[in-house]
This record gives sequence, C-alpha cells and structure tokens, in this order.
Amino acid sequence: MKTILITGASAGFGEVAARLLAKDGHKLILIARREERLEAIKKSLNANVYTAVVDVTNKAQVKTFFESIPDEFHDIDVLVNNAGLALGMGPAQESNLEDWERMVDTNIKGLLYVTRPVLDIMKQNNRGHVVNIGSTAAHIPYKGGNVYGGTKAFVAQFSRNLRTDLFGTDIRVSNIEPGMVSGTEFSVVRLGDTDKAKTVYEGARALTPEDVANTIKWIIDQPPHVNINNVELMPIDQTYGGLAVNRPLL
Repeated sequence: MKTILITGASAGFGEVAARLLAKDGHKLILIARREERLEAIKKSLNANVYTAVVDVTNKAQVKTFFESIPDEFHDIDVLVNNAGLALGMGPAQESNLEDWERMVDTNIKGLLYVTRPVLDIMKQNNRGHVVNIGSTAAHIPYKGGNVYGGTKAFVAQFSRNLRTDLFGTDIRVSNIEPGMVSGTEFSVVRLGDTDKAKTVYEGARALTPEDVANTIKWIIDQPPHVNINNVELMPIDQTYGGLAVNRPLL
C-alpha cells in the first residue's frame, strides 16, 4: 500500500486514476481547485482519502498545504503531477499573452511548486516515485501548439534531469506522454466551447482517461528496481504528420 498524491484530481486523468488506485487499497491525497468535486469523489471512494483545495499556481497555497498534511499522509510514496491545461489554438503571432502565462504558471511552475517539497520527503525516506503527465506535444509540433508544446517539452526534459539528479537513490521518475484523449475537459478548457471541443475527436477513436490511468497504475506497479523513464501512447487513429514543404516558387 502506498500513499499517492494526485494533483488536478477533480476531473480527467486525475479523477480516473484516483478511482483506479483506490481499488488497490492505496492511501490517496487528492488536490484540485474545485472543493465540491473533490468531496464528491472522496465520498464515492472506498478508500482512505485526504482532500485539499489547492491551486498549484499559488506558491503560498502549496506551501501551506504541505505544512498541514496530516501525519498519516505525510510520507508520500508517489506523486502524480497531473494538473495542467492548454489554452487557445491560434498561431503564436495571434495568441493571447495571458493564455501563454497561465500555461507556464500551471504546467511548469505549478509542477515545480509541488515537486520540490515532495522530493524532500522522498529523499528523507530514500524511496518514492514522481510520475509526470506530459504530452506528445513535447516532441511533435502542430499549428497552435506553440507554448503548450513548449511547456510539455519542459516536463519531458525536467523528468530526465530529475532522474539524473536522483541517481544513487531509490527514487524513481517517469514521464507519460499521451496523444489525443477524449472524455476530459481538456479541449473544452482550451477552446472555451463544448461544441467546438467535440469536433476535435469527431470520427476518430481517441484514447480515454482510463487508458492513461491504466498506464499510471502499470508504471507505479513495477518492481522497485524498475524505472519506466518515458511512455508515449497514441490512439490507433493518430500518428506523426511528417514534414511540411512550402513551394512559393511553383
């Protein structure tokens, strides 16, 4: 049985992963911004669960959260850095600077604010597992993916460097990079419109939150001597686009 902290646990990957991991008897710490959603999830789980309303972009709020974790949940074994978002699909030259800042604040700074204090706990116990939720956008560019892809590229490289820094300890680091996933609030938040969000997945067999949650569980369940560095997963109906060539001289 492990103590598992999941950020962004009120919906999407975080919620589904919490439900899946609860079945294995793990103790869960679920944090997100929406208190009602967290409480509803907690009541529905047959597990030992501690919830807290935390905005990962608020450094002071994150600090207070770690200072007030009950002793029973203090020794965190697994951190699932799931909180993240994308905003907008416009090209860089037409994008909103505030959207860019919010993605950086959440996907990069928020991840750092949570990871740093968890590392202190794991280092003291010489055990633990940091599981970061990245994206195929970290490596595969697409129109409108400018800063979102950049933030996920940071997650990928941070994961590799974190693994290197922790070499010689029993702390594991993994990065999961999903492609197209339906059934979450991701595209609704990104596009600001439910109908537009539906068209993103229209006619394609996308991944589901369960697919990502099962990947999280599989990584966590590996023997202590096994470190899964990186997992990239896509639905069968998605693949690489290849190079684009402009031909202005024709």
